[in-house]
Amino acid sequence: MNPPDRIDAAAYRGRIAPTPTGLLHAGHASTFLTAFQRARDAQGVIFLRIEDLDPARCRSEFVEAALDDLKWLGINWHGEPLFQSARRDAYLAAWRQLLHLGLIYPCSRSRKDVASAGLAPHDEEPVFPPEWRVPPPDPAAFPSPAGINWRFRVPDGRKMGFHDGRLGFMERIALRDFGDFLVWNRDDVPSYELAVVVDDIFQGITEVVRGEDLVTSTARQLLLYEAFRATPPAFFHCPLVRDASGKRLAKRSPGRSLRDFRAGGFSPDRMARGFV
Repeated sequence: MNPPDRIDAAAYRGRIAPTPTGLLHAGHASTFLTAFQRARDAQGVIFLRIEDLDPARCRSEFVEAALDDLKWLGINWHGEPLFQSARRDAYLAAWRQLLHLGLIYPCSRSRKDVASAGLAPHDEEPVFPPEWRVPPPDPAAFPSPAGINWRFRVPDGRKMGFHDGRLGFMERIALRDFGDFLVWNRDDVPSYELAVVVDDIFQGITEVVRGEDLVTSTARQLLLYEAFRATPPAFFHCPLVRDASGKRLAKRSPGRSLRDFRAGGFSPDRMARGFV
């Protein structure tokens, strides 16, 4: 089975990938500046990807605000931005590959069902109970993924290890640290896990720079790279930016958007030196 189509690769190819569901905050600035600097240090290129898959939450005004904030920070990118909303056919092709490989199955369980399953607590999210699995379906019975969740069946007890450029060797174990994960949602939207892997393969990304809250997500995505017979990129997980109370920043954090800092007289250089 061939991996999803990809464009020509260069020596170093990074990416910056904001989600336009709110204004960028200092944590985004920290991660994006790190990604930009690593690409420059490697004399490579960096791409801008707009992860606008969720039509209910993504808004065009946040896209424009993100572009403006990135330019204010001094970040530039190679070529035109790639919008995930324009790549549905690529995600559907990837879903079909996984379906024909027998690696995914339809699932009627909701997030609330999983959260209340009573499994041991985990740092990031509850583990999907393996007894809720169903056999892989006949691909002919599902011409479309719409209307039901689709989950990737993880190999029980599989150790997913990788070297992180900042954290060193990292490992997560299937069914202990993460369970069967979503690749397509019942509202007919591909999951983050599937979409970013398809796009990173397509853009020939050689290093992914993102927050350290996504280490477990990386372990899941490595299974998708393996399924698509694609070489995964290197990974560099950045420390999270937190407020004075130690809580990590979110798009709804009051007074912490880049627009707030800009209005308060912060310069891009000052943003690069410290955020809270």
